[in-house]
Amino acid sequence: MADVLPLVEARLHSALGEPDARAAVTFLGTDRIEVLRFREGDIVRYATLGMSARPMTDPTAVIADPVAGPRAELVLSVRGGVADTDKALRPLAVLAASPQVEGLVVAPGASLDVGEPLWPGAPFTSVLVAEPGGLVEDLELDAPLEPVRFLPLLPMTPNEAAWKRVHGAQALQERWLNHGTDLRDPSRKSVPLD
Repeated sequence: MADVLPLVEARLHSALGEPDARAAVTFLGTDRIEVLRFREGDIVRYATLGMSARPMTDPTAVIADPVAGPRAELVLSVRGGVADTDKALRPLAVLAASPQVEGLVVAPGASLDVGEPLWPGAPFTSVLVAEPGGLVEDLELDAPLEPVRFLPLLPMTPNEAAWKRVHGAQALQERWLNHGTDLRDPSRKSVPLD
């Protein structure tokens, strides 16, 4: 079966330009995960490369299907020069490895928690997985493989994550929108939740 990662990297380059930095992390028992950094004006985007090498499988399945199942990569966009967001590389790699390590199927509306700040001093320890297709289009693969989806990550404060668990992802996104929340601000405060 053809390696999908060169195709994924080509899609990232066509959508985001050439990366100005990349780092790789390998966790015991997992495939290598790379994180590429792209700059566009004052926006810095971090995209994983490696999560889509294998399809995500249902954690209750007895045998993991090597072909069937959703494939994805993660994309985080933040305003540069405000915080040391390059330290988010390892937490992003941890999130990208979670389907292999924990058997998670990462999908829009899900919350992913790294249990520590996403970067030094960050008010966020988790992210909301948003709908794909806006920034980087899905990458169609030859059948029977499912397309690779590029899932935006929206940083959440602990209070926002708790509120989202009760009210749902859509309600939190509406609250952000109604309050004009700049989700790319790496030092933003929690949206009002009362």
